[in-house]
Amino acid sequence: MRPMIRVKVPLDLHAVAVGGSGAFALATPMRISDLLRFAVREAIGHHAPSDKFSRSLARTLAGLAAGDFTIDINGRSFTDADAVVVCDRSADIRFFLTQRRRASFHRKPKTAH
Repeated sequence: MRPMIRVKVPLDLHAVAVGGSGAFALATPMRISDLLRFAVREAIGHHAPSDKFSRSLARTLAGLAAGDFTIDINGRSFTDADAVVVCDRSADIRFFLTQRRRASFHRKPKTAH
């Protein structure tokens, strides 16, 4: 199983009250950028300093915009932070690099004995 971040999706009570429909309580439209905000907060922890959160979120959004990775939310892939996805109570978020990293990036060369 691939690592993922599961985030809770807030209920849009205003849409329920104004629209008079309970359907909005079951499915909430969310921008990808908002879901990434929740995912970054979940990944770095709720007690992380706000400046660290801001830097991490900015780097994540910049990486998505630059095409460094794609986002998979509940089985659907996204490359645009302004796209909208409909979620129920939670969203499973996975990050996929668009290019493979070098396998020997941090490995030391083996020496013969």
